[in-house]
Amino acid sequence: MSMEPSPAETSAIEAVVRGLQEAWNEGDYTAFAAGFMPDADFVNIYGRHFRGRDSIAVRHAHIFRTFFAGSVIAYTIAAARLLRPDVALVHLRMRLHVPQEPANSELEASPSLVLTCEDGQWRIAAFHNTLITSGR
Repeated sequence: MSMEPSPAETSAIEAVVRGLQEAWNEGDYTAFAAGFMPDADFVNIYGRHFRGRDSIAVRHAHIFRTFFAGSVIAYTIAAARLLRPDVALVHLRMRLHVPQEPANSELEASPSLVLTCEDGQWRIAAFHNTLITSGR
């Protein structure tokens, strides 16, 4: 049975999400990956799977230098609930502005995150991103 997070848990989860957003907008792949567990799983909007914080950092270093250089992301928490006292399921809404060619576009996605709390610190164990398209 899932539970609503307490105000303190909600604040901690919001801090993790805010950290991701700030790191992305600064193009800081090290800070972006810092919010993940060492063995985290990350599935991007194209279905590509990366395993481990180091792999997530390497991939984001590449995209921050290339096709997502200068992009601006905004995350909004759509829903959050505790599956257990130390495990949270979080659904986000994401808007991404990519200013350069060839993308030069606005993307919208719906990431789902599983966060775990160890020693009082919440980190991302899994991040699965789904691109929202006009099709069904």
